[in-house]
Amino acid sequence: MAGTLAMAGLTKDEAAKLIDETYAKLAESRSLEMRDVKQGFKYFEIKAAEKTMRCLGKLYGEAKAGERPLYISMHGGGGAPAKVNDQQWNNQIQLYAPKEGWYVAPRAPTDTWNLWHEGHIDQLFSKLIEGMVAKHGVDPNRVYLMGYSAGGDGVYQLAPRMADRLGAATMMAGHPNDATADGLYNLPFRIYMGGKDTAYKRNEVAAQWKTKLEKLQKERGGYEHKVTIYADLGHWMNKNDAEAVPWMATKTRKACPKTVVWGKSGNRSDRFYWLGGNPKGVIEAEVKGQDIVITGAGEDEVVLYLSDDLLNLDEPVKVMVGGKEVHNAVVPRTAEAIKMSLEQQLDPETAAASILKVKVPAKDQ
Repeated sequence: MAGTLAMAGLTKDEAAKLIDETYAKLAESRSLEMRDVKQGFKYFEIKAAEKTMRCLGKLYGEAKAGERPLYISMHGGGGAPAKVNDQQWNNQIQLYAPKEGWYVAPRAPTDTWNLWHEGHIDQLFSKLIEGMVAKHGVDPNRVYLMGYSAGGDGVYQLAPRMADRLGAATMMAGHPNDATADGLYNLPFRIYMGGKDTAYKRNEVAAQWKTKLEKLQKERGGYEHKVTIYADLGHWMNKNDAEAVPWMATKTRKACPKTVVWGKSGNRSDRFYWLGGNPKGVIEAEVKGQDIVITGAGEDEVVLYLSDDLLNLDEPVKVMVGGKEVHNAVVPRTAEAIKMSLEQQLDPETAAASILKVKVPAKDQ
């Protein structure tokens, strides 16, 4: 069973032009005003999900507009008085410095223990990324996530569920809580931990994640990772973990990968790479030529955001869900699909020209 949005098809060139025009128009609304503060840092605010996230950022190096990396660096603290988290924010601002690009240290909008992985963070970070790309010369394929202590908790949680927006991620001295690693299939990921960082068994859990990532990599491929545990160090790693900054700079996002694993890690968005909907399980999807094979969806509807980078939209597309063929026909490029895709996720590299909804029919149909 399948359904497409509108049937007035566009050519490949017409769709590409419309994507550029639609993105440019929508990007005009992404105002991100900054004011100078001290030591070259600029202050700005992001508003989304009825929250305000204060940010301090600094542009390093001389990379041209459109080529600048963006490092989002999350502070520690957590369930503590505001002044404690403010101090942690001030520490994070000066903790790392990339050779090139924007280094942005946001202040969590709450002071809860899970301050970096509440549901509103995804929306705030998406708006931050979109604003920095639209107005401040960031390359959408070179966005990196990092965080220390409670900020590391956030990396464990956010990296798997926002992997489609990131080029790489690094976790420093945090705890995953209930995070799962499935969504890291296409995202280079590093963990840094002190071997004597025993609070909440952070050191033990980091070692467990090493085993978990190795297992996933062996079973499925993907899952580029490195786990470094400094045996003689505690919660503070003497900035040895700073080696992750130049490493991340070498990584570029896979905006349209042929294989996607959509896991469950806390708050789940309604779109991940070229998959969408509200499936309950871990979804695996792979493009093989003109065939799309999806497993794990059960009878849940899955939305496919298709582009000419993924397959040839001038040719029939066959979709298999749970071993059953649910679609085998051309999926037309439409203006409606392009507009919906970019309104949902303002990202010029992941815009869809066609949208297809598929599911396995119920047994009584």
